[in-house]
Amino acid sequence: MRLFPALTVAALLATPAQAFVATYPFTVESTGPQEFTVAFATSRYEIGYWCAAGEFVTRELDLPNKTRIYRVTPIPRRVGEGIVFTLDPAAGLRENGLSIFGGDDDGSISAGQALAFCSDFVFDTN
Repeated sequence: MRLFPALTVAALLATPAQAFVATYPFTVESTGPQEFTVAFATSRYEIGYWCAAGEFVTRELDLPNKTRIYRVTPIPRRVGEGIVFTLDPAAGLRENGLSIFGGDDDGSISAGQALAFCSDFVFDTN
């Protein structure tokens, strides 16, 4: 019976100390000066990764809603892989996996637009 508490502690220690946990259960970790990774989460919609990126940029980094976010991970991503994002336009991809009309044509979306995805979708939390 003492195994359960030990496993719980081990699971908590497995999460990086500097990780940010978004509203929907995505873990975001800073991986460079302008780069961060939204970790893979099973049964999660692709748009949820963008939501978590927007939350990280505005709530953890305390940057304005107009801050541009770029995807670094190529499309399609490998099974079990999270998505790497950057704030550096030179490191971002032009193709971001989203169907957005209008706005900048550089593959970026604003942090505010990414946050809007959080309220537009109901995420499967199973």
